[in-house]
Amino acid sequence: MSHNKIREDKTCLNCRHVVEQKFCPNCGQENSDSRKTFHHLFIHFFEDLTHYENAFWKTIKNLLFKPSTLTKEYLSGKRLSYLAPVRLYIFISFITFFLIAIFPSKVGEGIDKSEKALAKEIAKTKKEAHVESERKYFKLKTMKEIDSIQKYGKENDKLSDFQYWAYEKVVHVTEHNTQREIIEKFIESFFHNIPKILFIIMPFFAFFLWIFHSKKKWYYFDHGIFTLHYFSFLLLIFLILFIVNKIAGLFGSDNPLTYLADIITFVGTLWMCYYFYPAHHRFYGEPRIVSFVKSVTLFIINSFFILFLLTFYVFYIFINLH
Repeated sequence: MSHNKIREDKTCLNCRHVVEQKFCPNCGQENSDSRKTFHHLFIHFFEDLTHYENAFWKTIKNLLFKPSTLTKEYLSGKRLSYLAPVRLYIFISFITFFLIAIFPSKVGEGIDKSEKALAKEIAKTKKEAHVESERKYFKLKTMKEIDSIQKYGKENDKLSDFQYWAYEKVVHVTEHNTQREIIEKFIESFFHNIPKILFIIMPFFAFFLWIFHSKKKWYYFDHGIFTLHYFSFLLLIFLILFIVNKIAGLFGSDNPLTYLADIITFVGTLWMCYYFYPAHHRFYGEPRIVSFVKSVTLFIINSFFILFLLTFYVFYIFINLH
């Protein structure tokens, strides 16, 4: 049962009908304050999982082609006209996760079966050569050499406990995987976990928005809703491009659909890069030059932050390869 504070204004924010009690008699929306605290964002998360509306296509259309429209409509009180932001992100994440799990993206997809069979035979007879080649590529010492340095070497050359543990993991990976296998496994794991990566990044993204805007005019909740819609857009674009390329790939590499898929990918990538500026400008209502400067600055800051997180993520994937 909802415990939201009822608005003193008796005009429904969704349909403008007069609300005499708690719920609008015309559309059924609760006449409560639509701007909540940070705590409410988590409560809203669980509430959204238990409802669904018939506004899916309207939501998708606005999300793709009308930057910030969903956020402005939601915060203005029109919450029944579109999918709620948390529900929208979860739905897109689920579909993305499901399709990637069914159709994994691998680097080796372009190699024909005969070449793969030949590679396996070579790997069986020349495993040591592969290992040595990989060691030269990564410029790694053997664990015997490292242990010798740890025991007899100079203090400056010795590794810390964490460095020794990490180095041991890296050596283990390179001994059991070729350079190609490492790349394939990493890319497969990366695409498989994109929804999780974005979900981890979102609260930090909203925090940077909160830093750059008025604390009196905007709550963290507002930035959180903007972030949910923006990341839902990014994930949806990624999903669309993924589906387009998979469909084109079903007909081989030399067909008209491949070129069409390349064009769609190029246009989608451009729109994905540009989208944040109009979304920011329309939502926060600042002058274009101010919005542009903030957009570029936030893009740079978040890019470095994402790069920082991905560095740890890459290391985590690398040391857990089998």
